[in-house]
Amino acid sequence: MLRGLVALLLLANLAFLGWSQGWLAALLPPPHAGEREPGRIASQVHPELVRVLNPAAAAPALEAAHAAARACIESGPYTDASVAAAEALLTQQALPAGSWTRAPVAPPPLFLVYAGRLTETAARHRREEELRQLQLPYEVLSEPAEYAGGFVLSRHATRADAEAALAALPAALKGVRVVELPAPPPQYMLRLAQADSDTQTRLRALAAPALVGGFRICAGTP
Repeated sequence: MLRGLVALLLLANLAFLGWSQGWLAALLPPPHAGEREPGRIASQVHPELVRVLNPAAAAPALEAAHAAARACIESGPYTDASVAAAEALLTQQALPAGSWTRAPVAPPPLFLVYAGRLTETAARHRREEELRQLQLPYEVLSEPAEYAGGFVLSRHATRADAEAALAALPAALKGVRVVELPAPPPQYMLRLAQADSDTQTRLRALAAPALVGGFRICAGTP
């Protein structure tokens, strides 16, 4: 009985040795067969695309990969009064001075098709009713003070466009003219033209009152 058990144990050990060494591979794959050569090579996808580069050749490839991950991000617009607080926040984020720029923002349209200025409540209500009956969209201007309370029917970048819009209004509408608003104070976007992926993630996650609108991909970027 004991001899039989010893014989069985010996046979089991021999079988395990043969399996682990791959002697029985034709019948039973050895352990970790897929992690050994040539199994690992056989499982590769498009191995012809893999190239081993020396350090000198790898450096340009790494630089190109980093450049591809960079993007232009911006926040704003800011006035002279608000831009300093936003820049202080960027410094707190360990961004070195010079890594961002102040990009001037083109001023909004300055020519208005304008009706007003009406100071009496009854006259204002009559004008509003007239515009509604003519189905003309409008907004009430709040500044500058000389035009506050008047009705803006449209905004335009040039006087010629504003005059054309005025000419197209119904002839029954009186007291409407083109006015030119004074140029607004300078405004800027804070722009990082080549922000890496880590900087993009950190800045776009910021939700601080000093950051007007937060950071986003630069306008006009595909």
